Amino acid sequence: MIPARIVSKTVLLLFVLGISAIFMSMMQEFLMTIFMAALFSALTSPLYHRLLRVFNGRENVASLLTILIIVCLVLLPLSALIGVVVAQAIHVSQSVTPWIQKFIEQPTIATDLLHKMPYYKQLLPHRDMILQKTGILVGNTSNLLINSLSSLTKETVNAAIMSIIMLYTMFYFLIDGKKLLHKILYYIPLENKDEQHLLQRFTSVARATIKGTLIIGIIQGALCGLGFALAGIPNPVFWGCLMAVLSIVPSVGTAIVWGPALIILILAQDIAGAVTVGIFCGLIAGNADNLLRPRLVGKDTEMHDLFILFSTFGGITMFGIIGIIVGPIIAALFVSIWEIYGESFQDFLPAVCFGKQTDDQPANLGVASRTPTDPAPDQEV
Repeated sequence: MIPARIVSKTVLLLFVLGISAIFMSMMQEFLMTIFMAALFSALTSPLYHRLLRVFNGRENVASLLTILIIVCLVLLPLSALIGVVVAQAIHVSQSVTPWIQKFIEQPTIATDLLHKMPYYKQLLPHRDMILQKTGILVGNTSNLLINSLSSLTKETVNAAIMSIIMLYTMFYFLIDGKKLLHKILYYIPLENKDEQHLLQRFTSVARATIKGTLIIGIIQGALCGLGFALAGIPNPVFWGCLMAVLSIVPSVGTAIVWGPALIILILAQDIAGAVTVGIFCGLIAGNADNLLRPRLVGKDTEMHDLFILFSTFGGITMFGIIGIIVGPIIAALFVSIWEIYGESFQDFLPAVCFGKQTDDQPANLGVASRTPTDPAPDQEV
């Protein structure tokens, strides 16, 4: 016969899981808002504690001022930027085909190159169709961004309500966040060191994503947009924002946009514009990543660039633009939980050797590998 204690605990566990599932289903529309509030509360916690010391421990005043700073420095400029980008993206989608046709018809280096192309006479009757298809291709690219940004403006009321809820939640998270965190960790059946490891990975990757992806992307996009503006390229804000998003792609990044623009300026014999784009986009913005990333990010992520790239794109696919932040965080937690699994069960897991032991080790994607020389369970990994 099953002991009454086991039956009681089983029924209690079923009630906990069932009611929790109903509650999470009821709150699913607000889960991402609460998550972002917790994330930004963790990131702005140093500012909050500094203000707390300034105002002699007045928690409400310090929390309110922290939120007002976020609104003034982040939300208001972001709203204005989205409006400008949408307007310029619409202009790009409408003007790209006429611009391509005008560029081809003008006597430039491109004209001479086209005339020297093999089978140019055979392609000449189809020139208009080629121009139209090229314009459609570029237009569809800009329409994709328009639709993504317009979805935000179409749901302005919903976005505004969610933003207010996020800020309201942040107000209490900044004040009582540590108490709530201790309560949550208490109910997670993991050892304290594992809980602290997951928490440390969450905050470090979030910090690295904000500094390494967003700040560096904004700097590169702003420099490239400024270069486009000085070179006389229309709609520089749109192109700058596009390059800021593309800066997450390793190695190439912003060159996907400014590279073709540089070639077009050279073909159009606009040497001054080409030099300007080359200096601002290639020299200054290109080296900004190499100069700033080690200082801003350091070893916070400890994940391979390719791992970060795919987790960012996967996050964007699942969560939208917020996925730029959420994707790498989930990837880091994925890596961390497998590291904890490897440490907890390493007595049951066999050693892995790739042939003979050599000095060359396989590339580390952020996942701890098991070798015969791995540290003992009581050592730090």
